[in-house]
Amino acid sequence: MQRILSHQLPTHLGATVTVAGWVHRRRLFKSVAFLILRDTTGLTQVVVTDPATRAQVEQLTEESVVAVTGTVALRAGATGAVTTVAATDGAVGADQVELIEPVIRPLGTPAVPPPFDLFRPALTATLPTQLDHAPVALRHPTRSAALRISAAAVAGFRAALDARDFVEIHTPKIVGSSTESGANVFALDYFGRPAYLAQSPQFYKQLMVGVFERVYEVGPVFRAEPHDTGRHLAQYTSLDAELGFVSDHTDVMAVLREVLAGMLATVGDRAGAALATLGVTVPDVPERIPALHFTDALRIAGAPADEPDLAPAHERALGQWALREHGSDFVFVTGYPMAKRPFYTHPDPARPGYSNGFDLLFRGVELVTGGQRLHRHEEYLAALAARGEPVQPYAGYLDAFRHGMPPHGGFAIGLERFVARLTGAANVREVTAFPRDLHRLTP
Repeated sequence: MQRILSHQLPTHLGATVTVAGWVHRRRLFKSVAFLILRDTTGLTQVVVTDPATRAQVEQLTEESVVAVTGTVALRAGATGAVTTVAATDGAVGADQVELIEPVIRPLGTPAVPPPFDLFRPALTATLPTQLDHAPVALRHPTRSAALRISAAAVAGFRAALDARDFVEIHTPKIVGSSTESGANVFALDYFGRPAYLAQSPQFYKQLMVGVFERVYEVGPVFRAEPHDTGRHLAQYTSLDAELGFVSDHTDVMAVLREVLAGMLATVGDRAGAALATLGVTVPDVPERIPALHFTDALRIAGAPADEPDLAPAHERALGQWALREHGSDFVFVTGYPMAKRPFYTHPDPARPGYSNGFDLLFRGVELVTGGQRLHRHEEYLAALAARGEPVQPYAGYLDAFRHGMPPHGGFAIGLERFVARLTGAANVREVTAFPRDLHRLTP
């Protein structure tokens, strides 16, 4: 179809063009009717004065798909020279033009209107109702804006790591052993053998450090955790990276800082309209993100000194501290107890009870987990023995460490949680196209 998009209309002033999209809204007055057409870039106003065309508009239902051919004209009161698609420095913007003398051609049967109004500024339906009708709820500008931000964040992640000589990899999502010592996995029958949906690409990205030194992956991970909160999903998108020849976890933290800055810069560049729709301002990433040892984090959060992990309330307190003391939306917490880290985590040589691992909190919520890994075969055998774990389920993974692996480490960012914190969404499901959680397996 020879069509143009709504944001291109200002560059076709006076020309006859064809646009196509969904009937967003109809406004019927005595002497004139307005058809508002929605496409992927925005809205087009179509002015209808011809009685036959008006009768056609009256029969259309919202969300019906149509093509409209008409002449591009300035709206009443619009001024400026057409120099660019964007409305800057006197240029005509897409909201200052309209189509007149239209010919409307349906591209399908009349649509059944959805159970909520998509033309309103905000969706008034409850979140469960939106999720039940996700294919149409996602058409609303506030819902699709979050997904555009998500896409831009992934593009920024890839670009930042490509620029640092990382290689993108793709690893299996059906695995023979769990990554996190057997907990919270989805088991399945793999041709008569037990298998699991991968909790992370952790083992594979470590092995690929032995091939490319620096690798990353964007892909789904699966957690059979019976959480029913606004921050957990059973399937989410993980942005993983692993790099070799590190001194310790601080090298990993430095790369993560650059990646976050790149992601947010790309979101600003590519998803500016989406950010504006949601009223979101991209935060600055400090040149040096404040960092706290776990023991200091407990003290600042007002938690008992023997607390083995940070609760959500502790994370919120640390986020407030970072913003108050450093003006930062981000804060690193390093040195988590080894008992709370996976067996492949490298201990702190000076304090073996604590790890060379870290979490990054974004606005008071854990966003990233990472750290330095063990890289010697004998260290893995000792770590598994100390936890009473058998070696055999990890034999294929451990074998690579017999053949030489460099000191390495990495991190994983939860994409949906990142977008939720960035946009201020109260529930991670608001920024997920088709969420999978404790209760939802459709649509």
